Amino acid sequence: MVVKCTTKMSLFVLLVSTVTIIVHGFSTTLEGPFDPETAPLDPNLNPTAVDLPESDPSFIQPNLKFQPEQISVSLSYSFDSVWISWVTGEFQIGEENSLPLDPNSVQSIVQYREFNVVTRSRNATGHSFVYNQQYPPEKGLKNYTSGIIHHVQLTSLKPNTLYRYQCGDPSVSAMSKEYYFRTMPKSTSENYPHRIVVAGDLGLTYNTSTTLRSILSNHPDLVVLIGGFSYADTYLTNNTKVYCSSCQCDHNETSSDCDSCSSSRETYQPRWDYWGRFMEPLTANVPTMMVAGGHEIEPQMDNNLTFSAYSSRFTFPSNESGSFSPLYYSFNAGGAHFIVLNSYTPYDNSSDQYIWLESDLRNINRSETPWVVATWSLPWYSTFKGHYREAESMRINLEDLLYSYQVDIIFNSQVDAYERSNRVYNYELDQCGPVYISTGAGGAGKLDIEHVDDPGNCPDPSQNHSCISSGLNFPLETVNDEICPVKQPDYSAYRESSFGFGMLEVKNETHALWSWKRNQNVYYLAADVIHIVRQPDLCPVYN
Repeated sequence: MVVKCTTKMSLFVLLVSTVTIIVHGFSTTLEGPFDPETAPLDPNLNPTAVDLPESDPSFIQPNLKFQPEQISVSLSYSFDSVWISWVTGEFQIGEENSLPLDPNSVQSIVQYREFNVVTRSRNATGHSFVYNQQYPPEKGLKNYTSGIIHHVQLTSLKPNTLYRYQCGDPSVSAMSKEYYFRTMPKSTSENYPHRIVVAGDLGLTYNTSTTLRSILSNHPDLVVLIGGFSYADTYLTNNTKVYCSSCQCDHNETSSDCDSCSSSRETYQPRWDYWGRFMEPLTANVPTMMVAGGHEIEPQMDNNLTFSAYSSRFTFPSNESGSFSPLYYSFNAGGAHFIVLNSYTPYDNSSDQYIWLESDLRNINRSETPWVVATWSLPWYSTFKGHYREAESMRINLEDLLYSYQVDIIFNSQVDAYERSNRVYNYELDQCGPVYISTGAGGAGKLDIEHVDDPGNCPDPSQNHSCISSGLNFPLETVNDEICPVKQPDYSAYRESSFGFGMLEVKNETHALWSWKRNQNVYYLAADVIHIVRQPDLCPVYN
């Protein structure tokens, strides 16, 4: 192995063989807090993302009837189980008096076995259904009914083992081609998936194509995607694109810039089908965990019915982790415990989400899963203009709880840029606080290039800065006598405006290597690299 480092320690090139990579020489959080740094905007980078058209070849539906498509693998709570999901049949949109497809017309079967073992395949069966996206009839909008969605759970799997599988219905010769997945290692302080990709707000753009190619070339063992998947909510039901990613909302949750978004709440649901087909090379082979964000709310005719596409198309270890909600849950990936939360579901101390979170944190066995990672969409510690402090009420309600149980890393998205914090708690540098990382520049939207500490960018503190965020929304209060900092605050260690994704490589129970990989660089380059180091003796858990 050869390691070449430039004078800037966060940029590196690795020329490697197939052996395991262990990199030494990068900065660690023990050396922090670091002076705030802002990377200059690449003058050759177009900050605006362009959506892929409906004619893109990856969006085309299979020709064969009941041929499985949009195949994905997701984890259960522990290593010995995964879920396989897929769709069969054609969706329907805007067709009055049409009957939905009958889920009983095709079986939900997965045939699977260990990759290198000569044995007969095992069969697992599951369940199937369709979902609807409906709007008030007086508006004349196009309702949507999905194809048949299938979910099958595989159980009694071995840890850290490669399996091969096919899904579909063998009785009608409608089986997929063969795919592969690897189970997670057993949960101990010595076992971790080698590479965990974290990305947010992928959408369906030409930049998304670059991000996906780069993710695949890095051969991850696990992928965590944080909000902003199909961006179906940026289209009207007639497939007209509307531009509202930068809406600012007043107290009535409206905006003169985005009337069509906030009033009609329309979506073009086929974008979900396109996204599932587009992502299949990744999701069918690598366990992929989904974290709902604002773009997935998608309210229907009954405004109490939300997140229908998200909660129908994917599976979550909600029951196994005791939450019984697809919006917040937890799972283990070797010696790392992941907690998924939701910014748009009640989180005050009497809410189901808070009560579940407190129970989940209390029951973590840090001798088996020493690393605790939390993730949700809206960031608490972003210094970009977009979505600045929109999740302040969530922070006030939950930060003390996460701090007391010594959560190590927190991943967010929503903001279309990259930022990593120093260890921080309640806006103050704290060596026992989490490292906050915003990875919302997966490819969708327009890059955030403005910072709140730039002149003229501080929002009006009297305004409610979250259109549909949950919990109590109230005017922003000052931090160190300021609504916005006048320079990059100390808690912000590094920020840059670039499309890309991040990778977490947990080395042992105290050290994990984090890197941010820009799309404009080749796959073995990273723009920001640091070892995140746990100090359990210095920062004990307070139950």
